[in-house]
Amino acid sequence: MTNVFDHEVSVDEQGTRLDVFVASLGIDELASRSAAVRLIESGRILVNSQPTTKKRIVVAGDQVHIEIPPRSGEGGVIEAAYDIPLDIRYEDEHLIVLSKQPGLVCHPARGHYGDTLVNALVAHCGIGNLAQVQGEDRPGIVHRLDRDTSGLMLAAKTDLAAARLQDGIRTRNIDRRYLTLVHGSLGHDTGMIDAPIARHVTDRTRMAVSDAPNAKGAITTFEVLERFEADRYDDGYSLLECHLFTGRTHQIRVHMAYTHHPVVGDPLYGRAATAKARNRNAAEHSEMGLDRQFLHSWRLSFEHPITGEELSFTDMPSDDLQMILNELAPRSMGRTDYGHELLG
Repeated sequence: MTNVFDHEVSVDEQGTRLDVFVASLGIDELASRSAAVRLIESGRILVNSQPTTKKRIVVAGDQVHIEIPPRSGEGGVIEAAYDIPLDIRYEDEHLIVLSKQPGLVCHPARGHYGDTLVNALVAHCGIGNLAQVQGEDRPGIVHRLDRDTSGLMLAAKTDLAAARLQDGIRTRNIDRRYLTLVHGSLGHDTGMIDAPIARHVTDRTRMAVSDAPNAKGAITTFEVLERFEADRYDDGYSLLECHLFTGRTHQIRVHMAYTHHPVVGDPLYGRAATAKARNRNAAEHSEMGLDRQFLHSWRLSFEHPITGEELSFTDMPSDDLQMILNELAPRSMGRTDYGHELLG
């Protein structure tokens, strides 16, 4: 079972970095700063009910909440979730390619301990038949998609396969392409966004383009597939294929919002989420009733980490996204050459 610890910072304890403070509490599982950092970055350590960073300086009165997930070898083994379907596109003794449904969290975290992709993978493969390189609470995970982003993902059964796949992501030898619908008509058919990303300074649930010293480099390229004309409620839309050269949290969503072409339906960075009160109704209408971001991992190509075989997969948009495209079809201004190449 998950172990929960709550601690109020005393006057004698204040003035210390959060990771150092947590490591000093005498909790066996958090005896090192690196262990504390992992929980902080995964959102399992909260200060005053809010996620934070390892560099936060604790002060007297701070309420520190710590959740330590069960280890996979203990009685609290990660639960197998047999009721979560897996849409598997390829599987062998080394890896799985699957299409993740929207609304599914990738791995156990605060509020999600038995209803994640990891729980479904454990049910399908067994805990002992999944790679452990991402940690005991993330068996099989090679990379992640946001909860409400759908589409193709990789999972690994062996540590060797996982390590090679992760290296392929780092060296950009694994090609991941995302389909997204954004607000407005982009002026160019192709483009690159090179803008560092860091956690938002006031809203810790958000990321933002930043020139802060801790910001990490982030590069996204895009190609327009199709444009849709504006009407009285919106300024039109563009269907894009985005290619990640880095893998920062919320990268495509943050970068598109930064260019003033936010992803349609985005609950954090979209038009409705950021509109002022007087513009709220129009902004909500422009999201077309979508209750999640229009972002889908639709093309995945890579070299098999063991056999060397070249593998390529395409996953067309899920039903909710396809409905939006069908609704917009009468407003199409035509597909680009690249759009015709990919979509016909």
